[in-house]
Amino acid sequence: MIRFKQHYIIDENGNQIGVFLNIEDYHKILEELEELASIRAYDDAKESGDEAIPFEQAVAEIEQEH
Repeated sequence: MIRFKQHYIIDENGNQIGVFLNIEDYHKILEELEELASIRAYDDAKESGDEAIPFEQAVAEIEQEH
């Protein structure tokens, strides 16, 4: 789990309405989200039961469609 220090933005009633993050922490979060998206895409592909094809073939088929 990523550990980072957050600074909250509060409104006039003391409600937390936003967060400031250190730019390095922000980039770490983005990297983790990208990795999570890749994992989810992989899991979805495995669950679909579709036949795997080589990457080059997939690219060629996509290019033919456009």
